[in-house]
Amino acid sequence: MKILVTGAAGFVGYHLAQRLLSEGQQVCGIDNLNDYYDVNLKKARLSKLQPHSEFSFQHLDLSDRAAISQLFQDQKFDRVVHLAAQAGVRYSLQNPHAYADSNLMGFINILEGCRHSKVEHLVFASSSSVYGNNTKVPFAVSDNVDRPISLYAATKKANELMAHSYSHLYGLPVTGLRFFTVYGPWGRPDMAYFKFVKAIAENKPIDVYNFGKMQRDFTYIDDVIEGVVRVTDKPPQGSTQNPGSSAPYKIYNIGNNSPVELLAFIEVIEKAMGKTAVKNLLPMQPGDVPSTYADVDDLMADVGFKPSTPIEQGIHQFVEWYLDYYGGDNP
Repeated sequence: MKILVTGAAGFVGYHLAQRLLSEGQQVCGIDNLNDYYDVNLKKARLSKLQPHSEFSFQHLDLSDRAAISQLFQDQKFDRVVHLAAQAGVRYSLQNPHAYADSNLMGFINILEGCRHSKVEHLVFASSSSVYGNNTKVPFAVSDNVDRPISLYAATKKANELMAHSYSHLYGLPVTGLRFFTVYGPWGRPDMAYFKFVKAIAENKPIDVYNFGKMQRDFTYIDDVIEGVVRVTDKPPQGSTQNPGSSAPYKIYNIGNNSPVELLAFIEVIEKAMGKTAVKNLLPMQPGDVPSTYADVDDLMADVGFKPSTPIEQGIHQFVEWYLDYYGGDNP
């Protein structure tokens, strides 16, 4: 089976490509290798994939309509897992056009490619950010998500709407995955846990927003990949989530179903590193949400899996990787 993984040099894309290759799948990866964070880390991930005979890579930008169209014409993918996007809530305050180019224009190019080449299943990354300031917990896919509080979240909600329209109009099987704070080895340097470990390793203070009172449903990367693989293997036949819609379209939460307060999370990092952090307690930043908490009942019912890796285990694995990868030379 030939599978396109967009964002293959990214955190989740790299791990997914590794998993698919280990299962004997043929993987084509694309990535624009932008400099939103350390390009060398992206290249290092790619270097781990490129020795595989069943892996091919193309340096492409999602917003390049002609190039993406040609890719689909040339390759004839069976399935597509679309993970590439401009990420980050705070960055969207400074560079909104990057989100329009990648998350909106890029996504329509992927949808068009899947439509015209009759891909059997498109799986795409949404985000827990779509829940905004939802106070009902845990967050369920049936909840209203019409009031995003960041542009990043708005683009992810837009992706869900765009995907449903293509599923309805063209019978394209599509599944959207709302990821909840993914962490682990080879992670993104812009994420809080990565910044905490880096600062503690360098004996520098860490910035802790909302005075550490935020809660996050931290989800270990291996759990996320297991969920993605299981969902990819099960194209939706019809939607039971949306009354009046028969489109082969489904949304799932992929989260640990166990939110942890930020200060407690930092304590786990401190224990794993054997060092105490100097905390710079700050107010909430614009666009952030106070809590995330995933209802994963649908995921469990449909594919028989829910994330369960405890943060103590996951953070230990990340710290071990971080110290091995960076050694004494921190990024």
